[in-house]
Amino acid sequence: MPLQQQYPDTFSFHYVMGLRFRLALSYVLFFGLLLIIVGFAMRGLLSSIIDREIRGVLEEEWVAVKGYMRIENRRPSWTFERYDPEEREIIDRLRNGAFMVAAEDGTILDMSSTYKALGPDKPAEIREAIKGNRPNWMVRIDDYGYPYTLRAGVVYDQQHRPYYLVVGKPVAEYQNTIDIFTRNYFALIPVALVVSGLLGWLLARRALQPLNDVAAAAKHMTGSNLKVEIPLRGANDELERLIESFNAMSARLASSFEQMRQFSTDVSHELRTPLTAIRGQLEVALFTAQTTDQYRDAMFNALQDVEQLSNIVRALLLLSQAESGQLVLQMAPLRIAAVVEDISEQFQLSAEEQKITLTIRIDDAEAMVRADRTQIVRLLTNLLSNAVKYTQPGGSVEVHQRTEGSEVVLSVRDTGMGIPAENLPHVFDRFYRVRPAHTHPAQGLGLGLSFVDWIVKAHHGRIAVESELGKGTTFTVHLPVAEANSSRPSETGQHIVPPSVSGSHQVYRQ
Repeated sequence: MPLQQQYPDTFSFHYVMGLRFRLALSYVLFFGLLLIIVGFAMRGLLSSIIDREIRGVLEEEWVAVKGYMRIENRRPSWTFERYDPEEREIIDRLRNGAFMVAAEDGTILDMSSTYKALGPDKPAEIREAIKGNRPNWMVRIDDYGYPYTLRAGVVYDQQHRPYYLVVGKPVAEYQNTIDIFTRNYFALIPVALVVSGLLGWLLARRALQPLNDVAAAAKHMTGSNLKVEIPLRGANDELERLIESFNAMSARLASSFEQMRQFSTDVSHELRTPLTAIRGQLEVALFTAQTTDQYRDAMFNALQDVEQLSNIVRALLLLSQAESGQLVLQMAPLRIAAVVEDISEQFQLSAEEQKITLTIRIDDAEAMVRADRTQIVRLLTNLLSNAVKYTQPGGSVEVHQRTEGSEVVLSVRDTGMGIPAENLPHVFDRFYRVRPAHTHPAQGLGLGLSFVDWIVKAHHGRIAVESELGKGTTFTVHLPVAEANSSRPSETGQHIVPPSVSGSHQVYRQ
C-alpha cells in the first residue's frame, strides 16, 4: 500500500499549497514569460519578412517606372506598347500608385494624386537627395492616416541630367496582418497559461511524490517502527538518491537502536550477576555468619564480585568513549617488534605454569607503524590473554610479526579448543562469549575482542579470525606501514598496560 494511503493526514492542504504550488506557479510564470518573448520575437520576424517583401516589390516598381518613363526637356512621358494589355495594366498601376518625379532644382515635374496626399517633398530636400545620389527608403502617412513605404533615387535622361524619382506602396494591409497575428497570439497566451498551470500542477504532484513518501515515513517512524523503506522508482535522479539515502538512514537507525537495545539487555544481564552474588554473600553473612572468619570470607567473596563489577563498568566506559570518539589516540611512529617482545615477556610465568610453549617469530624487526602504543599494547594483550587462557596444557601459542607489501601483519595462533564456525561472525560483538559444550573455567567479560576490533579500525587496519574446533584459533591483524620520513620511533615500554595473566616464551628471529 502506498505511504500516502497509509498516512492521509500527512498530506495537508498547507503542504500541498506549499512547495507544489510554488513549483507549479514558477512553471507557469516561466512558461508565460517564454511565450511573451517568443511572441515579440515572432512579431519582429514577421515584420522583418514583410518589410523585405515590400522593399523587393518597390524595387521592382522603381525599376519598372525607370524603364517605362522617358524625360525629355524636363517633360516626363510614358513609353509602352499601347495595344499590349499587360503593359497598359502595368502603366495604369504605376501611374495610379504613389510616384513623383522632380528636376535637379527641386521642381516637381509629375506626381500622382496618391503621392500628393502624402505631401510633396520640399525643393531643398529634393536637391539634397539628388546631391547625395543614393537610394533612400522612407515611411510616410497620408491624409487618411494610412502608412506608405517609399523608395527614392536618382535617374538620368539622355543628356545625363539627374532627376529625383520616388515610388511608394501602401503597407496598411501588411500592418493589419501583423496586428492580427499579434492579437490572436497574445489572446491565446492566457489559455496556454491555464493549460500549462494544470499540467505543471500534475507534474509537480508526480515529481514531489517521493518527497511526500519520505515525509510520511519520517513522521511515522517510532522507536518500535524504525525500519521504514520506500520503494525505489528506478529513475536514477536526485529524488532517487534521496530515497536511497533515507532508506540507508532508516536502516542505520534501526541497527543503532537494535544495538542500544541489545547493549542495554547485555549490560543489565552482566551487572545483575555480580550484584546478585554480592547481595547473596552479604545476606549469608548477615543471617548465618557467627565468627570473624565467616564474616571475613563473606566480605572477601563480596569484594571479588565488586572487583568484577568495577571491571565491567570500567571496560564499558572505555569502550563507549572509544566508539564515541572521546578517546583521543596519541599517534606516533612505533617499532612493532619491540612491542611484541615486551608483551610476550608479560606471559612468561603463566605459560610455564600451564605448560604452554609461547614463541614469537619476528621477520622484520625494523618494521614501523604509526600507532598509539597504549592501544597496540592493549590489542596484543587481549589476543595473547585469550590464546593462553583457552589453550590446554602441553599446547603452544605463537606470535608472528612480518611485513607484506605496505602492511605490517601480526598473527596470534594457538592450539586451543577452537571456535565453532557459527560463532566466528560474532566474536567481536560486545559481551559475546563462545560457550562450548564443555564450559571452560576461565570466562571473561566478552569485551576484549570488541576493544581489539575498535583498535584495529582506529588505526585504519583490518583483522581476521580463522578457527577449527579442537585444533586452535588464529587472529591476524593488518596495519599500514608508517611513512619513511616519520619522526623517531617509540620503543620504550613505559606505557604498557599490565595483562591479567602472564606466561613464558621462546624467541626465534628470522
